[in-house]
Amino acid sequence: MIYCVEDDNGIRELMLYTLRISGFEAEGFSDGPSMLSALSKSPPELIVLDIMLPGMDGMEILRNLRGFTDVPVILASAKGTEYDRITGLDAGADDYLVKPFSMIEMVSRIKAVLRRSQPKGSAKLLSHGNIRMDTGEHQVFVDNGCVELTLKEYALLKLFLKHPGQVFTRDQLLEQIWGTDYFGESRTVDVHIGTLRTKLGDSGGMIRTIRGVGYRLEREP
Repeated sequence: MIYCVEDDNGIRELMLYTLRISGFEAEGFSDGPSMLSALSKSPPELIVLDIMLPGMDGMEILRNLRGFTDVPVILASAKGTEYDRITGLDAGADDYLVKPFSMIEMVSRIKAVLRRSQPKGSAKLLSHGNIRMDTGEHQVFVDNGCVELTLKEYALLKLFLKHPGQVFTRDQLLEQIWGTDYFGESRTVDVHIGTLRTKLGDSGGMIRTIRGVGYRLEREP
C-alpha cells in the first residue's frame, strides 16, 4: 500500500490512478492528520508526502513520523534547490521529488526506494500451488517459466494471491484494481480474468467463477 498526501485533488487523483495501473495499492489524503490516523490502523509500504500542506506541513509530518516509524517517505515539493533537498533528506526522507514531476518518474522512484529499504534476502514472494510472484522484481512465474502479464492482470493476481479462498465481487475488483472513479462496465473484469487464466495455463483453473457473485482463488489442496 502506498499513501499519497497531496492537497491538490487533481494531482492526488492522478497519482493514485498511476500507482494503481502500475500494480500498487494506493490511498490518498488531503492533509497530514487524516493520513496519520489511517497509518495507525494500516501501515503503508511507503508514503509520498507533499511539503506544502494546509495546517501541518510536510516537514512537521515527517518529523512526527520519524518519532515512531521508519516507513519510507518520498517528499514532494516545488522547492527544488540543493538546500531544500538536503534539508528534507536530513530530516529523514528517503528521496525527494521536485514538482512538477512526471508520473513515470514518481513510480520509478517509489520502486527504487522500496528496493533499497528491503533487507537483502527478504524479497516479497507470494506463492500458490505452482504460481510464484516476486513483488520486488514485479515478476510472475508458473513452474519455472516467467509469465508476462499486463498491469491489471498482475494487480488482479496479486490480490488473489494475498487472499486465497476469499470471494471478490466484480464491483469490489473494479474498485480495488481500477479505482473508485472508474465508470466502465463490470464486463471489463470478466475479460481480464479470462486473459489471466489463459496466461497461467493449467494453473488458471484455480481462479474460480462464483456464479452470480464474482471470483475467488481456490485454496491449495
